[in-house]
Amino acid sequence: MHLRRAAWRHSPLRLASGARLEHFHWGASVAAPVSRWYDGPTMSLPPSSKPRIGIPYRTRKEELNGDFGKIESYIRAARQAGSEPVVISLGLAPEHLRKIAQTLDGVLLSGSPADVDPARYGAPRRPESVEADPYREQTDFALLDHALAAHKPVLAICYGIQSLNVFLSGSLVQDIHSELQRSISHELTGAQVGDIETFHTVRIEPSSRLASLAHGSEARVNSSHHQSVLDPGRDLRVVASAPDGVVEAVEWVGDDNWVMGVQWHPERMADMDPFAQALFRGLTEASRRATVRI
Repeated sequence: MHLRRAAWRHSPLRLASGARLEHFHWGASVAAPVSRWYDGPTMSLPPSSKPRIGIPYRTRKEELNGDFGKIESYIRAARQAGSEPVVISLGLAPEHLRKIAQTLDGVLLSGSPADVDPARYGAPRRPESVEADPYREQTDFALLDHALAAHKPVLAICYGIQSLNVFLSGSLVQDIHSELQRSISHELTGAQVGDIETFHTVRIEPSSRLASLAHGSEARVNSSHHQSVLDPGRDLRVVASAPDGVVEAVEWVGDDNWVMGVQWHPERMADMDPFAQALFRGLTEASRRATVRI
């Protein structure tokens, strides 16, 4: 039968490891649960409950260094859209990660300064390819494996769309500048916090879910990436491209599950941009409807 998971009591932020998080960037403090919440009984979620959205750390190095601020924008955007963010450690044992994944209503794959290992899509590493993070890859792939099997929504951002594509046997452009020599600047080289971002337009397929969120077939997005989708993965449809042809968004067409990947960073625009806000609301609403088979 299909049942929803029991919700935790509301708290500012959840850590999937169950650890206590002191003095997060905006001052949140989260107490550890008194029991292993993933072993508890399941029941229908009340209509007012917030869907639990799993967000993996960007890199294992940032996690170990306590650099929580780098995922703050993802957490804030998910929370503003009505979700309960659940930060996922990249160092979990497979069985522990599997149990945590079962308690989630949806997944938000964050960006990362790492690149997906080209060996995962059968390509030799180019000199421009950045070092991979195997902990992040393993965590993303485990979350995606569960989400697609359990019909749970996914929003994959920047590195996340690349991870989603490779998980589904697609391939990547390892370096847009050297391989494609496009006229549009997609990478914000040497950017610091507070710098003015690079923006460009994207053309959106009119019949896509993305078009319904954008309320049109064109949008202006920020750009901060040096890789992109080359060959779309299994059951992924390209639904947005930059004017120079670089793939900017994909959607899952394997069934009616809400799975979307975007190459830009809507979390950095979510405070003011209606399109960015609509993406996170779309994930929240789809996750609220998600069920798990037990």
